[in-house]
Amino acid sequence: MRTAVRGAAKVLKRVKEADALRVSTAGSVDDGKSTLIGRLLYEANGLYEDQLSSVKKDSARFKRESLDLSFVTDGLKVEREQGITIDVAYRYFSTPKRHFVIADTPGHEQYTRNMATGASTSDLAIILIDARQGVLIQSKRHAFIASLLGIKHMVIAVNKMDLVGYSEDIFRKIERDFALFAEKLQVPDMVTIPISALKGDNVVTKSRRMRWYEGTALLNHLENVHILSDRNLIDLRFPVQYVLRPNADFRGYSGRLASGVLRKGDAILVLPSQRKTRVRSIVGCEGEVSYAFAPQSVTVTLEDEVDVTRGDMLVHPANLPQIRREVEAILVWMDPSPLEPGKVYWIKQTTQTLKCSVTHLQFRIDPGTLSRRDAATLNLNEIGRVTVQCFRSVFCDEYTKNRQTGSFILIDPLTHVTAAAGMIIERGHLPSMARPGDKTVSRSAVLHRQEGEVSQKERETLLKQCPATLWLTGLSGSGKSTIAYEVEKKLMAAGYLCYVLDGDNVRHGLNRDLGFSPQDRSENIRRVAEVARLLNEAGLIVITAFISPYRDDREQARKIIGEDRFIEVFADAPIEICEKRDPKGLYAKARAGLIPEFTGVNAPYEAPETPALCIRTGELAADIAAGNVCRFLEEKRFLKKDAGGSGGHA
Repeated sequence: MRTAVRGAAKVLKRVKEADALRVSTAGSVDDGKSTLIGRLLYEANGLYEDQLSSVKKDSARFKRESLDLSFVTDGLKVEREQGITIDVAYRYFSTPKRHFVIADTPGHEQYTRNMATGASTSDLAIILIDARQGVLIQSKRHAFIASLLGIKHMVIAVNKMDLVGYSEDIFRKIERDFALFAEKLQVPDMVTIPISALKGDNVVTKSRRMRWYEGTALLNHLENVHILSDRNLIDLRFPVQYVLRPNADFRGYSGRLASGVLRKGDAILVLPSQRKTRVRSIVGCEGEVSYAFAPQSVTVTLEDEVDVTRGDMLVHPANLPQIRREVEAILVWMDPSPLEPGKVYWIKQTTQTLKCSVTHLQFRIDPGTLSRRDAATLNLNEIGRVTVQCFRSVFCDEYTKNRQTGSFILIDPLTHVTAAAGMIIERGHLPSMARPGDKTVSRSAVLHRQEGEVSQKERETLLKQCPATLWLTGLSGSGKSTIAYEVEKKLMAAGYLCYVLDGDNVRHGLNRDLGFSPQDRSENIRRVAEVARLLNEAGLIVITAFISPYRDDREQARKIIGEDRFIEVFADAPIEICEKRDPKGLYAKARAGLIPEFTGVNAPYEAPETPALCIRTGELAADIAAGNVCRFLEEKRFLKKDAGGSGGHA
């Protein structure tokens, strides 16, 4: 008896501690999504007696030959009569390993918005494909939307294998066809499973009819797919939803952690006021706790009396979201009335609701080919890239990094209908989407790179050096410019020809038309990289000193300049030291809200992951740091020993 009790307690403890997997099904109409979910629930003992009884009665009433498990989720009368899914239906069940929340979404094109709603909170998407039909446009559309929504795990379930004689050849062809399309999607984890939802093959248990399939059954895959690392536990984002004031002695700020971990005693910055304080206590559903993590809902009290209200955000001082009034986004249009660029909509992003307008529709995306199309508007279920101008600042991250702070919805102010769902894009383009007849492509066809009579080798022999670009990156105040000019002085004294491209100097002339938005920062770096490449081709050693906060921009610079010439040097200094060194008072102005999108304060800095050289400028004098850079160039044979002057790096 005692052993049985202990065994039951262990099972209950394991079930209680099991994590939850949110799954959405998608695909073309009549691919068997509802039947698959019904089969999963039925064979995993996830149906209650009354649910099973209702399904049996409806199966008999609609004269089905056997138990129609699609009725488990098709709850609307019209759905059962037509045999289709219209609304999103959620079902819940558990196994000893995991809890499941499954969203059955519609397959019809006209209900694509419902599919997007069901997939928006999912960890994994099951894309069903009818083995008789192959890969259809709606299958591609749903897979594309799932990838846009940041779903990192996808199962391609080739259903109705019983109707094609469980043919391996048919399955392999569908697998290849979809894999060719999926190359353009950003889904890191994708598996393909042949199933029969009607017969139960490879749904809960392995099928004996498809011995050629060596993978696992669907349920086993769902139980074991790893999702814990998908959570963003690095960037603290706590949007305040409600100010809790039950009595005169307590003032707390309630909300749900969008990402990150919050601990008692943590230093906190309040946005948008930029006021600093610390966490006094964290209260969860069962009382006070020492820490909380996403996606928990908690109430936070602060040590200082600061003005915090709904829509504000608590973050760590050294890890800030972007504070922007203009965002680039991918928009899924959900309103029967088309998008009206310039019209005022409401935007709801985290706990903020404010006015905005779509100022520019850049292009519409064809979900079948993932190509760009020119468009003046977006109609129901269409997807496009837009620029949204907000009437005040929002605190956001790129959607791929943070689904909560990177997403928003647009609301029509007259009808209060949810008009669109948006995913914020940091910058750059969608490289898999080519615009037919793009002017840049057509123009490049008539341009040809010209070569002179003087070879690169001849220049290297004349200058006694190999051209290279030292790309110094780091926070403002980290010492980039100081080191750059010190390196220039040492190299010139040793007889080498070099030149410094400094961020401030370039913005006074070549890039005077650019601001400091992520898009302008990217263009700033692109132009500098092109200049550095030209100077390298002239034989010079180029030393750049730019914050260049984004890894993608630096990687683009590397591609422009060339892998063999690009040397990334990280001027690594803590933000506290950079702020103390600040001779121009930029940090103070940024914290006072006078400088928007200032790196390290209200705009992010992405440190190099594998720089060629890391210089801890908070510890080394500029002269020593410059000497280290020169020695590096010498060791890598960019400098020839027989140069004029004193030789070596001096």
